[in-house]
Amino acid sequence: MLCAVNLVRIHECLCDRTRLRVVHLLLHGPLCVCHIQEALGEPQAKVSRHLAYLRRSGMVKTERCGKWMIYRLPVDPPPALGAQLACLQDAAAEEAVFRQDGQRLSKLRRKPGPDNPPCARQARPPRRRAATRS
Repeated sequence: MLCAVNLVRIHECLCDRTRLRVVHLLLHGPLCVCHIQEALGEPQAKVSRHLAYLRRSGMVKTERCGKWMIYRLPVDPPPALGAQLACLQDAAAEEAVFRQDGQRLSKLRRKPGPDNPPCARQARPPRRRAATRS
């Protein structure tokens, strides 16, 4: 169990394009692996492997909701992680792939049904953390 997420570990996690896209989706709120997989258009095995990496490094938290495993960013991230998440949120607006992922996610969240866990459909506004000034 990791006690803190340090800057090097954060950058190791975010240096992969798929993990960066996953974290960007999680900025919009908790998600099950099936939603992440569908929003990214990637195989479930690949998404699960990246989620496991992020979980082991302390970047994402998990909780069970019925038969689904829900992934989320830490509620109160350490300052170094919060600053990187704010930077990602700002930079994602400029990249088409992040906008497309977000649009697909929005459509998935509105789709009710047995394969759409209510605990992952709850939309939360994206997190905004002010960058600390030195």
